[in-house]
Amino acid sequence: MTKLALFGAGGKMGVRLSRNLATSEFETFHVEVSPQGQARLKEELGFDCQDPDVALKDVDVVVLAVPDTAIQQVAASIIDKVPSGAMIVCLDAAAPFAGHLPKRDDVTYFVSHPCHPPIFNNEETMEGRKDYFGGIAAQQGIVNALMQGPESDYDLGERVGKTIFAPVARSHRVTVEQMALLEPGLSETVCASLLDVMKEAMDEVVARGVPNEAARDFLLGHMNILGAVIFGEIEGVFSDACNKAIKFGKPVLMRDDWKRVFEPDEIAASIERIT
Repeated sequence: MTKLALFGAGGKMGVRLSRNLATSEFETFHVEVSPQGQARLKEELGFDCQDPDVALKDVDVVVLAVPDTAIQQVAASIIDKVPSGAMIVCLDAAAPFAGHLPKRDDVTYFVSHPCHPPIFNNEETMEGRKDYFGGIAAQQGIVNALMQGPESDYDLGERVGKTIFAPVARSHRVTVEQMALLEPGLSETVCASLLDVMKEAMDEVVARGVPNEAARDFLLGHMNILGAVIFGEIEGVFSDACNKAIKFGKPVLMRDDWKRVFEPDEIAASIERIT
């Protein structure tokens, strides 16, 4: 079996990954420094944690399921013990993009990140419909980047991604720079910000007298149908009134230069804040 060392195995993400790795092709060694995390892993999955040196001996893949702010420290602390030819997998592009991975030309660096289950899906079970994060029952996409290492290593990295984020419907190959455009650029700076604004807008109409449940049903329902039309999930066109509202609303809500958030210096600054 392929030996895999999972660092941060007792964290929120680590436990998710440990559960999927338990029935996989990978022989998994769990590493967790936090007593609370060790207890969580034992209580929820029945797994004991191993000493880092044991986990790293003759390891094929090292997965760093640790926060972005800890990647640099953790990677630096283990890099001298990682065998030549092994692969280190990060779950986010932020730290790799920021240059926080130590220099080791004989080690492969790979990044795999979940897209999360889409709004428009055909999940048939309640467990699937309620799996908003992914990795349990709902199909999702993943994006992968081979940052450095031989081309032949991409297949192994993709297999790791498909395993830890299963069930996976689609797997997309991108570069680390493109992944940084997706997150934090597209998903957090733009999408999360605008969703937060929509929640504020809902709260505002509630403050102006609309019952909360009515406002919530109205907003979420319109997000569904408007999103289906805008993203081509169904064929349809907006009414003249809706088109006029969009034409007026966008310049009121959005700065003319808002797309500058995707400029390289803006992405770099955002990642610096994150890491």
